[in-house]
Amino acid sequence: MLIGEYTHSQDDKKRISLPAKFKKEIGKKVVITHGLDNCLFMFGIKEWVKISEKLGSLSMGQASSRGFNRMFLGGAVEVDVDSVGRILIPDFLREFAGLSDKVGKVVFTGVYNKVEIWDELRWKNYKMENLKHVDDIAEKLGEFGVI
Repeated sequence: MLIGEYTHSQDDKKRISLPAKFKKEIGKKVVITHGLDNCLFMFGIKEWVKISEKLGSLSMGQASSRGFNRMFLGGAVEVDVDSVGRILIPDFLREFAGLSDKVGKVVFTGVYNKVEIWDELRWKNYKMENLKHVDDIAEKLGEFGVI
């Protein structure tokens, strides 16, 4: 299970070290794609196969399915994790997530079966906004028997 929040710096070649806690679980090759809320999603290959099979089985007749699959599957790239645990995110995904081209900070958040990759400032803003509503969110989850 992928959980936790880790802030890492990217180097001058735009490489980012994966958190040690994630390296072992996620593997030597990952898939990175457009996420939701302007972050990136990163999956290990086994999890990616499960997700992509589910998405691939959606009806092509529905515009929302087609659009989401184009963004999510069409924007996905396989990325090798180098020998010291770094990844290089393609420029089109970096741009989508607002990751700076300069040496800067990136936040990795473990969300059960995937890792989200955030620009540090976007993550702080997103987290602060959601913390304002955490009681309401907990109430809704309680209706589903989660909490």
